[in-house]
Amino acid sequence: MFPKPCADLKPNTPDYERLPLVKPTGFREYDARWLYETEINLLGIRALGLGLGTLLHRSGVEPKIVVGHDFRSYSAAIKNALITGLLASGCTVYDIGLALTPTAYFAQFELDIPAVAMVTASHNDNGWTGVKMGMDRPLTFGPDEMTALKQLVLEADFDARSGGNLITVDDMAERYMDDLASRPAFKRPFKAVVACGNGTAGAFAPFVLERVGCEVVPLNCDLDHTFPNHNPNPEDMKMLHAMRDKVLESGADIGFAFDGDGDRCGVVDNEGEEIFADKVGVLIARDISSRTPNARFVVDVKSTGLFITDPVLKENGAQTDYWKTGHSYIKRRSHELGALVGFEKSGHFFFNAPIGRGYDDGLVSAIAICDMLERAPDLSMADMRRTLPQTWGSPTMSPHCADEEKYDVVDKVVAHYQQLAARSETVAGQTIRELVTVNGVRVVLQDGTWGLVRASSNKPELVIVCESPQSEENMKAMFKNIDMHLSDYPQVGEYNQKI
Repeated sequence: MFPKPCADLKPNTPDYERLPLVKPTGFREYDARWLYETEINLLGIRALGLGLGTLLHRSGVEPKIVVGHDFRSYSAAIKNALITGLLASGCTVYDIGLALTPTAYFAQFELDIPAVAMVTASHNDNGWTGVKMGMDRPLTFGPDEMTALKQLVLEADFDARSGGNLITVDDMAERYMDDLASRPAFKRPFKAVVACGNGTAGAFAPFVLERVGCEVVPLNCDLDHTFPNHNPNPEDMKMLHAMRDKVLESGADIGFAFDGDGDRCGVVDNEGEEIFADKVGVLIARDISSRTPNARFVVDVKSTGLFITDPVLKENGAQTDYWKTGHSYIKRRSHELGALVGFEKSGHFFFNAPIGRGYDDGLVSAIAICDMLERAPDLSMADMRRTLPQTWGSPTMSPHCADEEKYDVVDKVVAHYQQLAARSETVAGQTIRELVTVNGVRVVLQDGTWGLVRASSNKPELVIVCESPQSEENMKAMFKNIDMHLSDYPQVGEYNQKI
């Protein structure tokens, strides 16, 4: 008999040591993410493993699962607690040790295992932990699976079984890197700054890119789970600016920034200009669609409007589908539509065959970018950037909003802009041309300027992005309109950054 998890237990108390703590809000749309010790304890993680194993059995999935962990001071302990629960549910666990998230996805294919549970908080601040899960490779959990798992765990509705088995796979990191390097080396010489923010990618990325022919200039590639320089987040301007400085100092051809679990890649060009990942996606889509008639792509609603308006993509006959933000959503949508690639503004890229296996891998993205450059030997990355029609875009801005309140706030924001559109009122001096409400609200004005407000899927935050194809002034006016409306909500707190 397993006790039901508690939502609120205090560390350094007897109950904390004998009862599971699991805050319900940690079950997010497609990942699990908690503050360790205050929102979940090790017994709570064990309950999560029991719930996940029970879900595999009840879903008719072969109870075999790959498990790995990222480089944080507590991740190995959390992985071991998760494994304890999985074993108690009768699963065979393949422990691949320290890994990138794409290493765990690769292991599903390499070992012919249906399920995965990767212990990682990705780019989140220290103190966070989480698990990315799937049971139908290359897909990961979406809202239906997360809701089912949440119910099992919070109700302690577990099926304990004998027969659990632990298999240690000591060489998966090497097998993963060998797979990425099993291709011809680049003929064009590339000098690449490889920035890892002291995260797990530092144990992988420099070695893979050297083996495929890059001259690597490492930046914060030594592993340090205190993240002494900045969080390993390719959307964080601190990380991008540090990489910019290193590119200019070293005379590199390109800079690649990898997040804490290695499934995202950010880019700085040879002139030190940060290229947001959605713009990099447009360049990759151009390259692929020039060689593949009627190429199809999927992008998230945070991404640039160039996927629709770019004249090169139009001439190539490319088709693009805008969908919900989130690695699980874009991965699944790309799989369902048979898209060649799915792109997220955050830097998650999902390459299907022949380039990838359908999951997000920052190293696959970096190699694909180098391949693109090699096919254009007369162009630098900065030259490629300048071929894009100019747009003025904001960084991804994230004001604090509690998990319990953020969806209600977004619903009210959606209703606000729907009312403005119904009354033909103006926003930033223009009428509204379109409202895209597949994920929050993307407010598109008459000249193509747009602003997005949505709830973050994995942190207590809102997400705001703005872009204009006309001027920086119009982009900032769009943001000002959104920001003024959000000021009406006391639930919305400080921004991580503003324009």
